[in-house]
Amino acid sequence: MKKNRPHRFEQGPIRPPNEARSLLLRFTRNCPWNHCLFCPVYKSRDFSLRSVDEIKADITTARRMMDRIEKLSHQMGSAGRVDDRVISHIFNDSAASGSFRSVAGWLYYGTGACFLQDADNLIMPTDDLAEALEFLKETIQPITRITTYARSKTVLKKSDASLKRIHKAGLDRIHIGLESGCDKVLKLMKKGVTGKEHIHAGKRVNAAGMSLSEYVMPGLGGQELWREHAEDTATVLNAINPDFIRLRSLRVPNRVPLSAKVADETYTVMTDDMVADEIYLFISRLEGIDSQIASDHILNLLPDVQGKLPDDKNRLLDAIDAYRTLGDQDRLIYRVGRRGGSYQSIYELKQNFSLYGKIKNLIDQVEAEKGPSGVEQLVTEIVDQHI
Repeated sequence: MKKNRPHRFEQGPIRPPNEARSLLLRFTRNCPWNHCLFCPVYKSRDFSLRSVDEIKADITTARRMMDRIEKLSHQMGSAGRVDDRVISHIFNDSAASGSFRSVAGWLYYGTGACFLQDADNLIMPTDDLAEALEFLKETIQPITRITTYARSKTVLKKSDASLKRIHKAGLDRIHIGLESGCDKVLKLMKKGVTGKEHIHAGKRVNAAGMSLSEYVMPGLGGQELWREHAEDTATVLNAINPDFIRLRSLRVPNRVPLSAKVADETYTVMTDDMVADEIYLFISRLEGIDSQIASDHILNLLPDVQGKLPDDKNRLLDAIDAYRTLGDQDRLIYRVGRRGGSYQSIYELKQNFSLYGKIKNLIDQVEAEKGPSGVEQLVTEIVDQHI
């Protein structure tokens, strides 16, 4: 590996939707578990730790990029700010690396947030992770929040003292893929954790002083286990009371290992209408917590299902009912429009009659050429491109 990489630094393949405007820095490569049947991301890639020196070199490169961008801004008469002129200049420069554009975009949005890639950085030795975090905070001063993915099992391998030290070194928030609180579903999906372990890990993150974001996957139980999935997941989250509960609905394209179970008919994927019923049951069972519900992923059919518990609970249920009580044609038009990016809210369906008519004409055209199954295939192709 080259010791001096002034034009780029290493970045991983994914980050949470809410970290889209964060600075992305890679602390580990890929996923140390990598068995989950619903995940397509790391399956052909080996996990590896990065050395502290490698990580520090990337942080230093990002810092130098910031200095170069500030200098460019002054040369362009923007007084060091990354404004529209500066960001346009950088993104139109074919010689600019992806990581350079990433730093420029981060400065442009000014979030101060940094997300550490890849799938489970708490697997790093505590001393190494703390040293890297401290160097990051010292080197890049505008950072106001540092976040990472982690597995519940990995959290449980850290002592309370280690978790508190990691937090003190600079880690503010942990994203955990809870996915389900149902042991049957977790075993089926080869998640490698139980509901009780999820609870224990979540409580320990909270006790260490870090913010906790738990991901839930509506539809993961399939038609066979959907009710247990919804109820048991709510039970686990009621015990944890995380800061955030983030919904990310299941999709099963052919490249996902779970597709083999779909093909041999041992697992039955839920329809959008079924998932709406599941989410309604799940939300209705959340009690005694003050978590923020977020539906911030493009795979989610109902982005209106977000708000603060307990005050917004009835509003969230009303938003689901607004979809469930639509007629068959309106539900189909909304589904096609939402999947195509035209609708950002269930309540937009009847606000733009021109758009409504265009989507209806598209559906009529596809049905005339390919039948009703052709419309469902269109919806599937649109959604699965986001996985």
